[in-house]
Amino acid sequence: MTDEHPRGRRRGEGLRTLLACAVAAFCTLAASLPAAAASGAAPSTAPPPRRLALPSPTGPHPVGEVSLHLVDTARPDPWRQGPRHRELMVSVFYPAARTAGRPQAPYMPPAAAAHFDRVTADDYLRLGVPPGRADWAGAKTHVALGAPVAPGRRGRLPVVLYSPGLGEPRTWGTTLVTDLAGRGYAVVTVDHTYESPEVQFPDGSLATMVPPGDPDAFIRESLAVRVADTRFVLDRLRLLDGGHDPDADGQRLPKGLPGALDLSRVGMFGHSMGGSAAALAMDADRRITAGIDMDGNLTYVDGSPMPVARHGLDRPFLLLGKDGETDTGPGWQAFRAHTPGWTRQLTLRGSGHASTTDAEALLPQLHLPPSVEAAALGTLDPATAIRTSEAYVAAYFDHWLRGGSGRLLEGPSPAYPAMEFVG
Repeated sequence: MTDEHPRGRRRGEGLRTLLACAVAAFCTLAASLPAAAASGAAPSTAPPPRRLALPSPTGPHPVGEVSLHLVDTARPDPWRQGPRHRELMVSVFYPAARTAGRPQAPYMPPAAAAHFDRVTADDYLRLGVPPGRADWAGAKTHVALGAPVAPGRRGRLPVVLYSPGLGEPRTWGTTLVTDLAGRGYAVVTVDHTYESPEVQFPDGSLATMVPPGDPDAFIRESLAVRVADTRFVLDRLRLLDGGHDPDADGQRLPKGLPGALDLSRVGMFGHSMGGSAAALAMDADRRITAGIDMDGNLTYVDGSPMPVARHGLDRPFLLLGKDGETDTGPGWQAFRAHTPGWTRQLTLRGSGHASTTDAEALLPQLHLPPSVEAAALGTLDPATAIRTSEAYVAAYFDHWLRGGSGRLLEGPSPAYPAMEFVG
């Protein structure tokens, strides 16, 4: 894999769309970090990194996890020159039967965590977290590594894919992912290599984001690659479920995982560009029967609607947006106008763009200035934001993948007053 490409800290003036802002931030970074940051060194007077913890999952099951290295030998990597095959890292989260004696799954592997600390958290995600402030690798996950799998309600587990936002690693959705897994789902998180800020492979190598170039062309290519990645992951999950180990390095699979996946019940959700990818992947692959877009645009940077916004979907799709001014409006309006299938649009009142990511759980633990925290998360109480997001994501997939009542999706609930139904 490629070596990482350290960047500096100079930011560009944002393009109006959220996706373009992330690209613009990358495009205007300086060529290198200051020497101390590039080496990972911290001043001797700096306090030790703060230990972080994610919320405990609310479902009835403990959660297990295994990470897999997948290689698509039929596809050259679109971001690199030469004959290299497309390589991905994914994590499978699932309800665990027993966790006693199992090590805690790391939040991020060490090289990825170091890059996230000195580059991603501030330069890409603009979290306002100084390098060295947080122990990203050591965050408590409440997840047991390699634990045996607990069977689902019907003996097999519905499968849900998670795609992160531009400039976000797959781990940045762990709060929602583990909560869903604890309720009886197999949830697969995907890092989209060279478009993700950092991907660490089992040999310790680190692949980092390629220079985006033209923002609109980069977004279009990224989304096309994400759709292809999603289809490939679904193909590999079918092999796994049939008893074949898809891991390129022979990773030992947890007991009970082969044969546990119900691939007739597949959903997908994602944050920001991951939400856009969920809509486009559903449009391209009928194996995905239900999806959620969490504050992701359905227009390209040049303002033209994505294909799925022009003709909609004939399967259920939920739009979950942040509060306040947003650029998702035109694409979401077009999607809703053209969708013959079930759709709803919700707004989490008082939330920010990052409120459905782990930022909601982790940033308050870092005691940042209130203005910095509010820029990412809005004004909604973090515990309320997390509890509300978990409830609606679970209710949605319970309804469409398990035949649950779906009552929470019908209109406002006094139990969750922060969730507003739009239109």
